[in-house]
Amino acid sequence: MENGRRGTEDAGRKTPRAGDADDRHRAGGRIEAQPLARRHMPTDYTISLASYTGRGTPDEKRIPDDFGPRQPMRGFEETYRNIIDYIVRITYRIWEDREVEYIAATYADDSHVYDDYGLQAGSGKIIEDTRHTTGAFSNIALVADEIVWAGDDEVGFHTSHRTLIRGINDGEGKYGPATNRDVDVLVIANCVSLDNRIFLEHVCYNTSGLLLQLGLDPEETAARLAAAEKPAGWPRDEKTWRGLIGAARPALPLSVGEPIAGFDVDRFVRTGIDAAWNRRDSAAHAAWCTPDFVCRGPSNRVLSGTPAYAGFVDSLIGAFPDLEVQVDEVYWMGNEREGYLSAARWSAAGSHRGAGRYGPPTGAPVQIWGITQHEITGGRIAREWLLFNELDLMMQIAAARG
Repeated sequence: MENGRRGTEDAGRKTPRAGDADDRHRAGGRIEAQPLARRHMPTDYTISLASYTGRGTPDEKRIPDDFGPRQPMRGFEETYRNIIDYIVRITYRIWEDREVEYIAATYADDSHVYDDYGLQAGSGKIIEDTRHTTGAFSNIALVADEIVWAGDDEVGFHTSHRTLIRGINDGEGKYGPATNRDVDVLVIANCVSLDNRIFLEHVCYNTSGLLLQLGLDPEETAARLAAAEKPAGWPRDEKTWRGLIGAARPALPLSVGEPIAGFDVDRFVRTGIDAAWNRRDSAAHAAWCTPDFVCRGPSNRVLSGTPAYAGFVDSLIGAFPDLEVQVDEVYWMGNEREGYLSAARWSAAGSHRGAGRYGPPTGAPVQIWGITQHEITGGRIAREWLLFNELDLMMQIAAARG
């Protein structure tokens, strides 16, 4: 694990000041994430996960010997050459080098982390949760699968980090005793960082998929958690829900506030999500996708082709017929020639009025939020990764059943 630590103990490294970011984004309270503008979107893949790891080549390495080109990173430790290097190596150092206390140097003291259950505030809570997870999975590895990034060291770096959590459940965890089963769980974490510290994070875990891999029943677990073992931050209050939705959200979509001619990723992603989920127009959505389109989603779903995707959408709409999805933030990287990688954070509200996957209708109002990453080739979606708070959704319904 030497590569994961390389340069982090250099005597000459810069130590960021805790108040650096405050000077730019604090106005009497905690630091607030600023919305991105079109100029903040990278137009090539010079700084990308594929160029960093050499993915798909014989020289591929999780932590390379060459950390890549430098970009302006005011306030970050000198060892980090660019935002991809920062995200990959702090993750490796915290989780696999087991330097859990390093979280205090890379998360703000008053950071806000919105997860499946609600708001987790402060770096101390993150340290506590990380120690608990490493105790439950002694050989845990967090493998970077993709990172979509935008921004800079003035507005903040926005990163959508798609990760595969792998390990064996050989210790007691939040869902019960050790099962000694291997897990391979998808996570997408959207973070905003300045001055070496992440101060805002929206993270979606494939928790329902994790439970299935552990041999547990997600609905039974949801009922137990909702009844007696309520996780920290659950249930969300209205203030937390508004904060989750509104953080880093632009006043107007970029396709409206900064319109451009030609292909517009912001307009494309928003229109595609609206067609699939709000207009329930599977034909229009199919026109957005390549013939070999594949989506990977919660509960280990693999949806091959747009008919399978439409069936998945229909199953949720059947359970929540008044569901209405809004896109809260979109950012991307790339260009028309090489294609684009995009990350969209979205939220939805509705009520459980139909039968289906989540059982007989309860009429309960529900909150759903998620993160979707797209791989866009030739103006069409080739791959999609979609996670939302499915276990929390089951808990909301279980609570309504009493």
